[in-house]
Amino acid sequence: MKKAMLTVAIGSAIFLAACGGGKTTTGTKTTASDGETIAMKSCITCHGGELQGQNNAPKISDVGSRMTEAEILNVIENGKGTMPAGVVKGADAEAVAKWLATQK
Repeated sequence: MKKAMLTVAIGSAIFLAACGGGKTTTGTKTTASDGETIAMKSCITCHGGELQGQNNAPKISDVGSRMTEAEILNVIENGKGTMPAGVVKGADAEAVAKWLATQK
């Protein structure tokens, strides 16, 4: 029974971490440099600490060589495959897409 409770607790923590990520803003505007910070808080749970891809999540450390900023933003906002929609939202999503587009 203790194993089952521990498994549920760890699984919940991982799930919540993947959906989390606070808003990093300067005033009311998110800066482009925040895109990396937000991505590292919000994306590493699934995509890995170096965004190298792990489990079912693809490598995104060079996603800018395969997708435009608009395409990346679309995936962030609407999800794709096993990635849920809206993990990062609004200006934060735009900042992450802008930063990821530079990763080639």
